Amino acid sequence: MSENTTRPSRRAALLGDRPGSYAIARHVRMSPTKVRRVVDVVRGMDVAEALAVLRFQPQAAAEPVAKVVASAAANAEHTEGLRSDDLFISTAFVDEGVTLRRIRPRAKGSASRILKRASHITVVVEPKGQKGA
Repeated sequence: MSENTTRPSRRAALLGDRPGSYAIARHVRMSPTKVRRVVDVVRGMDVAEALAVLRFQPQAAAEPVAKVVASAAANAEHTEGLRSDDLFISTAFVDEGVTLRRIRPRAKGSASRILKRASHITVVVEPKGQKGA
């Protein structure tokens, strides 16, 4: 059995030794496929441009994605001392969260399953000079 009991850092997995920061919103009660449509639009954009685009997106998932992008930019400003004007979204992805299973009564005493899906949204921001890394 391995003697290594420490878990790898999430920051090390997402950024390595590059400057930047990240934010994660967990258990967002929206389907991952619906959230991925919005995340795919802003991936690779500057933070200010992405927030402007998300503000006018008609999809409901634009609001939690905008919150995660703003949080990642604020984390970079606070912990790394970076300016939000110099940041871009280097990585953004959506993972599937816990699925709540509910039932809908059907004819003749049977039941259908309703799946209420949740998502984990992760956004990584880096300075623009790091694009090639």
